[in-house]
Amino acid sequence: MSNTKQRIIVASIMFLGAILIGLAEYFGYHAVRYVGMLIVLAMMVEFIMCLRRADSAIKKENKILFSVFFLWLVLMLASIYFVGNRPWIILLLLLIICATDIGAWFFGRLLGGDKMWERLSAAKTWSGQIAGIMCGTFASVMYGLVGADVFMPQLMWIGISISLLSQYGDLTASWIKRKLGIKDFGTILPGHGGVLDRFDGWIYALPLVWLIML
Repeated sequence: MSNTKQRIIVASIMFLGAILIGLAEYFGYHAVRYVGMLIVLAMMVEFIMCLRRADSAIKKENKILFSVFFLWLVLMLASIYFVGNRPWIILLLLLIICATDIGAWFFGRLLGGDKMWERLSAAKTWSGQIAGIMCGTFASVMYGLVGADVFMPQLMWIGISISLLSQYGDLTASWIKRKLGIKDFGTILPGHGGVLDRFDGWIYALPLVWLIML
């Protein structure tokens, strides 16, 4: 099975899972918070496993970088715990990040063009980044139109900000992988890599939203 088909199948399964989580939240279960915490914990476990497999010289050379990144994942765990009590915010984040990822992946392949940062990620292009921001912003605005039946200009700025943060979270994860000398953090999600590969868009978005809420 091709990588693209695997990505689509896994993405469809995750979409169905998100619907089930939304239903659980509707019936009074705090599914968003606790599933979100499980996802971040899985990201932490994946990173630790990658560190254990890494060469000792690599770990010694990048000791400070890896320590800071792990502490940042701990900060993400605290962020999802507190932000998760407002599931509509997490839903908005997911919509923006997913739309950004899909837009950047599809239009980046379709349009091609100059690479953003080829040393970190050979597949990412400027055209993909711009398209991703546009798709993420569109999803954010539509969230307001569908949910509240009103146009909210602030959702445009939220969409742009979260789209940018998610893409630079992706680049940060790519940087860490390059330092570790690996392609993916894991293989649990065929076509996507590991949990940390799939949810790297949360890296900056979650802590920033928590900071704003505080």
